[in-house]
Formats: sequence, structure tokens, C-alpha cells
Amino acid sequence: MNVNDILKYGNLMVFDTVSDLDEQYWGVGGVCGVWSVQEIMAHLISFEHLLKDVLSSISGEEELPTLNAYLNQGDEDFNDVEVSKRKNMSVAEILEEYSTTQAIVAEIAQKIPAEVFRENGTIPWYGDEYCLNDFVVYTNYAHKREHVAQINVYRDSL
Repeated sequence: MNVNDILKYGNLMVFDTVSDLDEQYWGVGGVCGVWSVQEIMAHLISFEHLLKDVLSSISGEEELPTLNAYLNQGDEDFNDVEVSKRKNMSVAEILEEYSTTQAIVAEIAQKIPAEVFRENGTIPWYGDEYCLNDFVVYTNYAHKREHVAQINVYRDSL
């Protein structure tokens, strides 16, 4: 598996889905539960920050605010807090934060050897039987595919 390709194509998939969506449709709720496209993107941003911290933890970084919040708050509270932080951002600001954070993730990922991505137990809180590849595929790429599909269903209704 090529993690850099997974990250690249996940990012392209998100941008292909939202980049030409008229801003008037970004704030309409009900795209994913009560969430709008803007809230879904705020949620995806938080998971980019989470992946940044997970990858940074492998390189020995000790300041991991998003990972710590995720582990301490649990999924639901983490989502609520992170989406709420971005509720007043413009579409341009949302896209900028997503893009900037994704670029940082890609940069960090390139510095981690492929064998480290395949090594089980590198993120024990996720499960000793899992490796970084699993985390990237399930929590980043598949997560994006799920939300992109919801946005596409919404777009089809417009």
C-alpha cells in the first residue's frame, strides 16, 4: 500500500466533490444527520488534525492537542467541539484549513518509512493488532469516502 497515494487521492476526492459547490448550499443541514456540507468539512478538518497528531506521535512529537482531545472526549464530544470551532468560518476559510492541514499530513507521512506504516501496535490506543496503514485507510480515506458519498447524494437533490 502506498500511503502517500491514499492521502493524495482521498484529498482529491474531497476537493472534486466540494470545490464547485455553490456557497449558498454549504450551510443547508441534513446532508449527514443534521450536518451541512460546511459542518461535514469542519468534521473532516478535525480528522486531518487528528491524523497529523497520530503521525507526529510516531516521530516522537509530544504536543498532540487533537489526538489528546480525541482520546479524552470520545467521538461524539470530539465531533461536537471540533465542528463548533469552525461554525463561523467562511467556505474559503474551511477549504484553506482543510488544504493546509492535509498538506502538513502529507509532508509528515512522507518522512515515515513504509515499514513503520505496516508495523502492528505502533498506535496501541487504536489496538495492538492494527498498524498505521489501517488507521489511514479506515479513519481517513474510508471516512472521507463515506462523507463524500453523502455530499454527492445531497448534490444530486439540488
